[in-house]
Formats: sequence, structure tokens, C-alpha cells
Amino acid sequence: MGTLNNDDQFVQLHDLIIGSTNVADFLTELSTVAASTLSNAADVFIECGVTLRRRKRNATIAGSSERAAVLDKLEQVLGEGPCIASLEAMQPMILSDVETDTRWPEYQKVLADNGCRSVLGVPLGLDANQAAALNFFAAEADVFAPNVIRTAEGFADLAGRALRLALRIADAQNLADDLKAAMANRTTIDLACGVIMAQNRCSQGEAMALLTKASSHRNQKLRDLAAEVLGRVSDGAVSTHFDP
Repeated sequence: MGTLNNDDQFVQLHDLIIGSTNVADFLTELSTVAASTLSNAADVFIECGVTLRRRKRNATIAGSSERAAVLDKLEQVLGEGPCIASLEAMQPMILSDVETDTRWPEYQKVLADNGCRSVLGVPLGLDANQAAALNFFAAEADVFAPNVIRTAEGFADLAGRALRLALRIADAQNLADDLKAAMANRTTIDLACGVIMAQNRCSQGEAMALLTKASSHRNQKLRDLAAEVLGRVSDGAVSTHFDP
């Protein structure tokens, strides 16, 4: 397969966002494209894991293969390695040969035991509260030559832009879901107040006070108590509906 130019890669990453149902799915596809891109540049088989740091916590999110995901995750468990170092320094970190480099001895033993000889960690800058890194693994030593590193950095720049967009979409969807749930809860409570007003011939404020007092007395969530009130005057389940 030929090497894609930047415009083609950006379109490909954009299409991945559209075709993914969540951030984890997007990052799984991203890791596969990243591995393929570096494999073409180095002319050897390379695997890729993805680490996402949000609110100062690292988590392995995806991998182009099961081995890549496991090796990435073990790096997070040990707390040392080129991917973590790249996130700290926000620059590429190379482990050229696990047999001669001595910077991350525990992790290098894990790599050697799993048939991995060299690693490249490349950060993706997102914003002040979150970052990500691509962790590239190769079975041979000295794979990550300067031209391969430049390819990785160029891809990481495009991937970072795509990931920022994917995270914003996910955050917006989460906010929309939260608002929808809040609206549903508010409607349930308002309907219950209407029932209490009819039964007790009282004002809306008085009905809300009665409902709140009962919720506190029973140590029950206001929304759950309101649903109970509605259930007593309805033959079936009561639900709220909002157009998407």
C-alpha cells in the first residue's frame, strides 16, 4: 500500500470519527492506521498502542493488536517507558534496543519477554487538561530512524487534531445526554406536583414543599418519589419524551 499524503490522511482520520460510535472505537481504528503508516515508512511490521491522559490519569485505550494494547498497558502499570516519558516531555522518545538501553530496565524486560526490541513514543498535544501518545513497537532493533520519526510526528500532528474533535463531540454528546436526563427528571417532578395539587387543592409551591419533605423523610431521591406518585395514578409506566 502506498504512503498517503497529509490531506489523504486527514480525510481518512475524519472519516474514522464519523464512522465511530465512541472515542474508544475511534482510537482503535486510529492505532491501526498509525501502525500501517509507520510500517510503510520503516518497511517493517510495527504495532501501535494508544494512551490517553485525562485529568492527569493515564489509560491504555486501544491497540492495533492485542500485544500492542498489552505492552502499552504494562507500561502504565510499571510507570516507566518511552510512552510515559514522551507524555512528560511532550516530545518523541526512542528506545532503540532493549538489550543496550538502560533507562527503563523493568519495562525493557517485559518488552524482551514479549518479542519486542525497539519502541517509539510520540505525544499528541490536546489541551491543558488532556494529552495522548502513540506507542509504536517493533520486533527489530534500530527501526525508528530519523525519517520514520518524522513520519510519526507528522501523523501525530494530524491525529491530535482529529482526536481533539472526537473528544469534543463525545463531551458534547455526554452533555446532551445529561441535559436530556435532567429535563426528564424535571418533567417527572412537575407532573407529580400537579397530581399533589389536584389531590390537596394546594399551590404548586405547596405541592413542591410536600414532595420535598416526603423525599427527605424517606431518604429517597426526589425524582424516584415523584415517579412513585405518578405510578399511583397511572395504569402503566410513566415516561417523558423529547424529540432528538
